Amino acid sequence: MPLFVLRRLLSFVLTLLATSVVVFAVLELLPGNAAQVILGETATPDSIAAMEEKLGLNQPASTRYINWMVGMLQGQTGLSISYDTPTAQLMAERMQVTLPLAVMAMGLTVALALALGIYAASQQNKAGDVGVMTLSQLGLALPNFWLAILLILLFAVHLEWVSAGGFPGWTEDDGGGVGEGIKALLLPAMALAAVQTAILTRVTRSAVLDTLREDFVRTARAKGLSRHQVLWGHVLRNAMIPVLTVMGLQFGNLITSAIVIENVFVLPGIGRLIFQAIANRDLIVVRDVVMLLAALVILINFCIDVLYAWIDPRLKAGHAE
Repeated sequence: MPLFVLRRLLSFVLTLLATSVVVFAVLELLPGNAAQVILGETATPDSIAAMEEKLGLNQPASTRYINWMVGMLQGQTGLSISYDTPTAQLMAERMQVTLPLAVMAMGLTVALALALGIYAASQQNKAGDVGVMTLSQLGLALPNFWLAILLILLFAVHLEWVSAGGFPGWTEDDGGGVGEGIKALLLPAMALAAVQTAILTRVTRSAVLDTLREDFVRTARAKGLSRHQVLWGHVLRNAMIPVLTVMGLQFGNLITSAIVIENVFVLPGIGRLIFQAIANRDLIVVRDVVMLLAALVILINFCIDVLYAWIDPRLKAGHAE
C-alpha cells in the first residue's frame, strides 16, 4: 500500500506541474498582449508599458513562470488589478462560500444516490426500479441553472421560505450566522445536486447489480444473513470502486459548476469571483483561480485513489494498482 500511495503522490505532483504549465501558457503565451487586454483598446502606449512592467511582462516567459510557481509555493500570489488585493486573500474569502456549498451538494448527492441506487438494484425490473430510473432520467435532463430558477420561484417567491439570493455570512457580526448561512446555501446545493444524484444513482445501481452476481453474496445468504445485511454490509463496500471514481469526478465538477449557480443566486463565492475577473479583464485573478480549481480537482482524485487502497484488499497487498 505505501508503494501504491507513493506512486499516486508522484502522479499528483506531475499532473499539477503539467496543469500549471498549461494554465500559464493559455493566459500568457498565446498571441495577444495581456496588458492591452487589461487596460482596454483605448490605453496609451505609456500606460501599456507601465502595466507590462507591473505585471513583469518585460521579463522572459520562463522567468515569469518560475516566479509564479515560487510565489505560489510560498503563499505569495499575484496582486489583483481590480481589487488591489493579493489573489490568495480573495480566493480564501470566496472559498468560505464555495467549499461549504460543494460539500452540502455532495452530501445530498451521496445520501440520495446510494439509497436510491441500492433500492433500485434490490428491486430490479420491478416498479420501484423503474420509478427510480425514470426519476434519474428526468434529473439528467434538467439543466442545473434552470432548476435553480424554478427553486427560487417556488421556495423564495411563492412560499417565501428562503431569500432569493445573497449570502448573510457565517458569523453574527456579518449579520448572519451558521444557521442562516446553511439556509442561504440550501437551494443552490439542491440545484447542484440534482444532476449529480441522477448520475450517481445509475452508477450505484449498476455496480450493486454486478456485485450481487458474485459468489460471496450467495455464500453470505447461505450463512443466514438477511438481504438487507448483505446489501449494506457486503455488497456496497465491494461495489464502491466505480462509485468512488464517479464521486471524485462529481465533487470536482460541483466546485467548477458553482460558477453558474453562484451567479444565479448572487453568492460571493469563487465562481462569482472568476466571472467578475473575466468581466474586468483581471487576468491575474483568472490565472490563480483556474490553477486553484485545477489543483482541487487533482487533489480530490488523489484522495479517491488512496481510498481505493483502503477498500480494495489487492491494493493493500500491493498486487494491483
